[in-house]
Amino acid sequence: MGELLEIDLIESEQIGTVGVGEATIPQIRLLISLLGVNEHDFLSATQSTIKLGIQFNDWARIGDSYMHAFGEIGRGLGMLNFYPYWLRGRVPGDDGDLWRYSFNYQAAVANRFAPVEHLGDTGLGGLAYAYHFDATLVAKYFRSYAEPLGVNRIEGKIVDTALRETDGFITSLKLEDGREVGGEFFIDCSGFRGLLIEQALKTGYESWTHWLPCDRAIAVPSASTQPWRPYTQATAREAGWQWRIPLQHRTGNGHVYCSQYVSDDEATTTLLRHLDGDRADEPRQLGFTTGRRKKFWNRNCLALGLAAGFMEPLESTSIHLIQSGIRRLIDLFPDRDFAVSDMDEYNRQTTFEYERIRDFLILHYFANERTDSVFWLECSQMSIPDTLQQKLELFRNGGRIFRVADELFTELAWLQVMIGQHVEPAGQHPMTRLLSAEQLDGFLGSIREVIARGVEELPMHQDYIARYCAANSPG
Repeated sequence: MGELLEIDLIESEQIGTVGVGEATIPQIRLLISLLGVNEHDFLSATQSTIKLGIQFNDWARIGDSYMHAFGEIGRGLGMLNFYPYWLRGRVPGDDGDLWRYSFNYQAAVANRFAPVEHLGDTGLGGLAYAYHFDATLVAKYFRSYAEPLGVNRIEGKIVDTALRETDGFITSLKLEDGREVGGEFFIDCSGFRGLLIEQALKTGYESWTHWLPCDRAIAVPSASTQPWRPYTQATAREAGWQWRIPLQHRTGNGHVYCSQYVSDDEATTTLLRHLDGDRADEPRQLGFTTGRRKKFWNRNCLALGLAAGFMEPLESTSIHLIQSGIRRLIDLFPDRDFAVSDMDEYNRQTTFEYERIRDFLILHYFANERTDSVFWLECSQMSIPDTLQQKLELFRNGGRIFRVADELFTELAWLQVMIGQHVEPAGQHPMTRLLSAEQLDGFLGSIREVIARGVEELPMHQDYIARYCAANSPG
């Protein structure tokens, strides 16, 4: 890293990883581009497939299915976005109509994909996409990327942390074999344990289990089935939900659940019963507490990943939060003085991001109409954060959605979940009445036609993978 930085990475081969499949959001492509990594090489090395969105099954009502599709929906007209016009023109009760205006959705359900920036000169955007990949293979890939650039990997397990008496800053880490590793700035990536941020610095943790009550997960890979769907599936179960993530060499599966309402054995049985291929390994259980550290940056230690906090992978935000944390660290990178104002700003921005993602996840649970289990009934009756209540009231009263500052999820993301889970607006934007009914029908119809033609021109997702980024080995 030249003279500016010397980076030591302490890592132990004895500590395993869960690599049954990981889903991402489109921002992952910014990281790949920034690092100068060839996308096709990356996809091939990590057994990846393409992700165009997340399909939610049985969430509001048993039998429901909708998608949070990435990318645009329709196109704006005049001073307004697309969705106010759609709200005015939709047929009451036909909520599925929204996705006729999503290129991403139509390509996903047709199992088609190719990188498309825009649909000609129609004003409609192309496909926004992310990846499904094997997280263990991704870690190996980035290790091979980082070490030639000068990152020094140290094999070992941390057993103790030395703190400076004057200010409580970390000075060194002691390893199991007696070695000591000193440093000026420490990044804690030790997972739920928070070896540095919590066990050494006693930073504290803010629990969100009263809003996001699931506290366990069972993960297991299964044999790959074809065709590989270019989207993640999240299917609600009696006291939680199940994910399905298609990779080239296998399918990643997991059951996220609340142990207050279902036993571990019952949760495992449910997961194994709903695999779409033969089980490829033994199930692995994880326990967690949803929430965040009270400080993400404390003294000379910054926490990333699970050490910083945890929100279940319902909207595939875990890797993004690591990525955005790194970006924020670069923006506020400290000198040896460690200005408190820099730490405070990092913590303020990160807290905002976590809380807004939290609200979006709560919406999935709160906006349900299920009466088949105590879990779902209690979720629908919970007291929600004021920030989420405000979003719901704005939409219910007049079909309005506003993105606050640089919160992660867009207006269209919120729209899809609210419509998909039957949150009904009482009215539409009054300016949409400037279009006659005939003009509105023509505007909507032209968008549907362009998207339908665009989908027909796409190759099958499987064929795209086989041509450009097929894995060289079974993994």
